[in-house]
Amino acid sequence: MRHEILTLIGKNCITLRDGQKVYELIYPELLADQPVELDFAGVKIFAAPFFNFAFGQLLRDIQPENLNRLLKASNLNQVGEQILKLVIENSKRYYSDADFRSRLDQVITEQANTL
Repeated sequence: MRHEILTLIGKNCITLRDGQKVYELIYPELLADQPVELDFAGVKIFAAPFFNFAFGQLLRDIQPENLNRLLKASNLNQVGEQILKLVIENSKRYYSDADFRSRLDQVITEQANTL
């Protein structure tokens, strides 16, 4: 299945809400072992919150090797590629290392309580 991100989200892939929208679209397709292509042609601006919600949480239920096999992001600019790579690496560690996940969750909770 191919999805055009410009049509679905627009020129700016920034918010976690937009990332969640992409996640909810592709997650069932990937779980059904269907290949998914996300075409980013025309998208100009990227931010980590978008990628964290669109891609990062996929690794909670999908093994990295399956995600690599099934999911293709095409027409990303250099900044988008760099952010996506960082998000994927961080998510792999977060979901595979329970001690790291616990420490990170604790820090996030503590910082949230200071706001």
